[in-house]
Amino acid sequence: MSSHNDPLEPTPFDAVQPAPVPNSAHRNADVAVPRGTPVWVLPALGGLVLLAALVIFWLPNSLESVKSVPAPTTTETEGTAASEQPDTGAGKGSPAAADASPWSDAQAARLRKEAQEMLAQLLELQDTLQTRGVEQWAPDAFAGVATLAVDGDTLYKTRQYAQATANYQQALTALQALQDAMPEELNKRLETAGQAIEDGDKEAALAELTVAALIEPNSSDIVSLQQRAELLPQVLPLLEQAAAAETDGDLSQAQQLLQQATALDPLHQRARSELQRITQKARSQNFNKAMSEGYSALNEGRFDTAKKAFLTAAALQQGSTEAASALEQVATAQTAQRLSTLNQRGQKNEQQEQWQKAVDDYKQAQQLDRSIVFASEGLQRSRARAALDQELRNTIEAPQRLSDAAVATAVAKRLQQAKQIRPRGPVLTRQIDRLETLLQQANATVNITLRSDEETDVIVYKVARLGRFAQHDLSLRPGTYTASGTRNGYRDVRQSFIIAHDSPPTNVTIICTDPI
Repeated sequence: MSSHNDPLEPTPFDAVQPAPVPNSAHRNADVAVPRGTPVWVLPALGGLVLLAALVIFWLPNSLESVKSVPAPTTTETEGTAASEQPDTGAGKGSPAAADASPWSDAQAARLRKEAQEMLAQLLELQDTLQTRGVEQWAPDAFAGVATLAVDGDTLYKTRQYAQATANYQQALTALQALQDAMPEELNKRLETAGQAIEDGDKEAALAELTVAALIEPNSSDIVSLQQRAELLPQVLPLLEQAAAAETDGDLSQAQQLLQQATALDPLHQRARSELQRITQKARSQNFNKAMSEGYSALNEGRFDTAKKAFLTAAALQQGSTEAASALEQVATAQTAQRLSTLNQRGQKNEQQEQWQKAVDDYKQAQQLDRSIVFASEGLQRSRARAALDQELRNTIEAPQRLSDAAVATAVAKRLQQAKQIRPRGPVLTRQIDRLETLLQQANATVNITLRSDEETDVIVYKVARLGRFAQHDLSLRPGTYTASGTRNGYRDVRQSFIIAHDSPPTNVTIICTDPI
């Protein structure tokens, strides 16, 4: 049984060929019509030949032209789809089989598929929104979407796929609008819940948050508001007790109770507002107490305590000139004490020849007050001595640097400057004595002998290029030296050796012995 979607093909058949008809020249003479043949046979045979020619040549071209006809418009397709009926198993000669065509079937199948795809998107979004509680926060709008979907189903059942798709699309658009409105709906529920908390209505707040949790289960704002709602049974009594304490004139108690309430729920606006009002009311009576404590601490030289008390007073009365003046007095007294301490410490470090520490002390004093004379004069003295002290220490700690003649000359010059300093402390005296000894040792020369094979080119770095020789004597200052040898066809050699002021006669051999 062929499918409705299979293309039509012409049915080939073989036409019966009539016997050849003799021409007019021989018809009467040579061939005679058989006796007994009816006179209508020849016209019938001619008709059959014509019919065969039409079937063979005209019918295939006609069918090909039917296949190339353009697709009908949407209206025509919908009409065709609506008129299609399921296959009832009737014979091929039934009216339904005669009206069906592959093209219309294909169009109906495409429209049916589009309707199914649109419905799948609709159902997926519907499940998502139902999971997010849409039936609780937008019941009317969601019911309207259901009506559109049911109408679409009715159109789909009657094979009006294009109209069904349009209904499904309209329903999908409405659901997408609900989905887009979810953030706004969530904010609305959260605001309502927050107001219910401020009004002290725990049940109303939790009801709104239950719906909000369906819209956005992972919202941290919902968790925060739920916690606040659960704390209302603790917060509300504190507010009532604070109001009673204020009525009794106990502002301190009222403030403590309100502080407890705001500690439980820092976002409770009413509790915060009441705390601010009571605090402002209590500031006046606390201001004088703080100022009194501050002046008492200042007179006793407890500057940190005095500053803390005056800062408390300034916080109680913003812009108070009295508190500002008291803070300036603390700063002045504290600076004077700090400068005196730095001056004494700097002089002590100078006496102990701790020059860098003295520099640090005078720098700190200058940062506090650049007009202080002792700081500028102390810096001038200490910086020069600190620089000299550091140079002498570096040379003493690394005496091998004196093997360089230029370095030794510079150190000798610096040593002469150090000897001219008066008065000279014990630290500088020891440094001068040690450097004189090191310079004497560094300027002494030590004789060494270099040996080679007269084939190796020898260089002593920072001394001389000696060339080829069998034996060469050098007089070197104490220090570390490196000699190298090169020879064509042999690997280069390198050797380091140390010369001390008290080294015995030294022999150094430089020969390239490893062929390449």
